[in-house]
Amino acid sequence: MINAPTLKVAVVGGGRTGHLNAVLLKQRPGVHVSLLTQHPQVLTVYGRDASQSITAWLPDGSALQARPDVVSEDPHLAVGDADVVVITVPAHVRPAVLKRLAACLPTHKPVFVGAIPGFCGFDWLAEWALAERPNAVIWGMKDVPHTAYELTPGASVRMGGPKAVLHIATHVRESVALQQQAQAVVQRLYDAPVELLRHYLEITLTPGNPIMHSSVVYGLVGPYAQFHERALPRPICWWTECPELGAYFLERSDEENQRLCKAVEQRLGIDLSSVKPLRQEIVEAYGDQIRDPRTMLSVLRTNKAYDDILAPLVRDETGGHWIDKRSRAFEEDVAYGLATLVEMARRLAVPMPHIEEIFAWTSAYMGGLRHSPRDYLPQAWPD
Repeated sequence: MINAPTLKVAVVGGGRTGHLNAVLLKQRPGVHVSLLTQHPQVLTVYGRDASQSITAWLPDGSALQARPDVVSEDPHLAVGDADVVVITVPAHVRPAVLKRLAACLPTHKPVFVGAIPGFCGFDWLAEWALAERPNAVIWGMKDVPHTAYELTPGASVRMGGPKAVLHIATHVRESVALQQQAQAVVQRLYDAPVELLRHYLEITLTPGNPIMHSSVVYGLVGPYAQFHERALPRPICWWTECPELGAYFLERSDEENQRLCKAVEQRLGIDLSSVKPLRQEIVEAYGDQIRDPRTMLSVLRTNKAYDDILAPLVRDETGGHWIDKRSRAFEEDVAYGLATLVEMARRLAVPMPHIEEIFAWTSAYMGGLRHSPRDYLPQAWPD
């Protein structure tokens, strides 16, 4: 399949990451791209003008343009003959999306079904949702290849800084040959080197959005924060305006995540040395895009790749701004990402007081959890 003249890739999701990857993948030779989305504005744009292109604005001010070969809300059209499926939708909608895709995937060949990013236990979720599709090769990417923001659906998206190296992992069930094929397929899609991790838990336990977004929210509007029960006077950027208190809780949460990694290593006998402390992860990923790498706060505030990424806010009738409780920072990062870490720590009896504190407060702040990764986290894990 790798040497075939055309590689059929289905990008699932019409958000920032979906738009950006649709453009980037169309730059690759011999790649056919379909975009599966239910976003009404995207469908309207392409229903009106099938020749419509998407513009990706690059960090240097230049632009790439591309038109997906297929734009549809019909999964049969988008994934019916796919070689690769790239899931970019938020974690809290992935269970329903994967169940919908299961009946449409081809059955006569391996189909590489992956998530970007692959956190929140995507390997367990995909195994559960695609139980009747054993030809699905399950993989995930540790992070997004590029940050993406300022989306105009169906028209344009802005790309942040690129990762120097991309890391993927496959479900533990996949053979060595299928792991290598997955690596080769993903490498065909991106310029950056693609490295294969040894175990999928290296993705699930990599510190990222679940602890980053929740810690910053807690430090910004939590019970000890400057804007607790107060409106923010203006929009703010997630990272370049991260409060000191948010960076403090992020450091504490990262330390607890490292303790969880050690416990998993001891219990399962696996090597998680690739799961590095968060500040080291960010510095290695973005390199000289970070002007001051000395502390967590300085890394967040001086990372050029993080410039202009706004926190999700809603405005009230007085003009004040409040954190959007329906944003991915809650529906995905708390309800699925943080919840996964908390459940794993509880099963291993690993104390995580800061993460537990943040999880309890953010869960209550968003009005309680409606879903949980416990639905698909194997009941017998870690045994």
